[in-house]
Amino acid sequence: MDLNDIRVAAQRIAGQVHVTPIMTSHLIDQLLGCKCFFKCENLQKVGAFKARGACNAVAQLSDAEASCGVATHSSGNHGAALAFAAKIREIPAYVVMPSNAPQVKKDAVAAYGATIIECEPNLPAREQGLRHIVATTGAHFVPPYDDERIIAGQGTAALELLEQAPELDMIMAPVGGGGLLAGTALAAKGLKPDIIVFGAEPEGADDAARSFHSGVRVTEVDAQTIADGLRTTLGATNFAIIHESVDDILTVSEANILLAMKLMWTRLKLVVEPSSAVPIAAILQHKARFKDKKVGVVISGGNVELSQLPF
Repeated sequence: MDLNDIRVAAQRIAGQVHVTPIMTSHLIDQLLGCKCFFKCENLQKVGAFKARGACNAVAQLSDAEASCGVATHSSGNHGAALAFAAKIREIPAYVVMPSNAPQVKKDAVAAYGATIIECEPNLPAREQGLRHIVATTGAHFVPPYDDERIIAGQGTAALELLEQAPELDMIMAPVGGGGLLAGTALAAKGLKPDIIVFGAEPEGADDAARSFHSGVRVTEVDAQTIADGLRTTLGATNFAIIHESVDDILTVSEANILLAMKLMWTRLKLVVEPSSAVPIAAILQHKARFKDKKVGVVISGGNVELSQLPF
């Protein structure tokens, strides 16, 4: 994969997704010691960057592949995005979701017309549920992150960000399954080879960081973090790209995730979910690495359960 895949994806999904705005905050810049440019994917269709990858993947299905609909497993945002993309194409969508997924994310998946199948909150249960749905419906599986179509679609956020703010020294994205970070790295390094690309990850779900630093993909993790969108393990395709093109993955404490989330709500006046706060938490926790730099930050989503805010 390379920059051209992401440019083609951007053309393919134009008109289906938003070109999201960039926001800045002088007060946040003062606190962090760097100039931040926030790419507001919380204002994207379905409230998350995931709409980009899902639309890119569904648009490429042949009529035969799409005839029985699409299926996936997801803690929320990818499921909503796939349901949204399926609705555009007027085909069914089936989403296997863990029973502990936030209600706001279940509601979003249902609102776009998908059929939800609940399962136990672990990866084997999600995969077993998916296999059953595919076998009984004939639906085409669209992976949540370990897929080149998904990676290319997610990379369009960074493509836009660097067109909006070409002066960036660094670019950051949270990492769970790795679709956003892999796409970000391909877009950023393709456009600007000397740019520094960071991933950010909770200390309680640090499989991507351990994989990156060891060179061997970690396939099991007992994820313990409020950032529910980052509890998945790193995909194989994603890991290969990240290991090649990302400069480092920084881990952050739960306390700093909560602090960063509160900061974004109060200073940027943006509704963001915990996963979106992880890159800001990384800057808070590793300030020296960002001092006086121009940093692009992909705010991944804004689907948060308002009845269970952590502050």
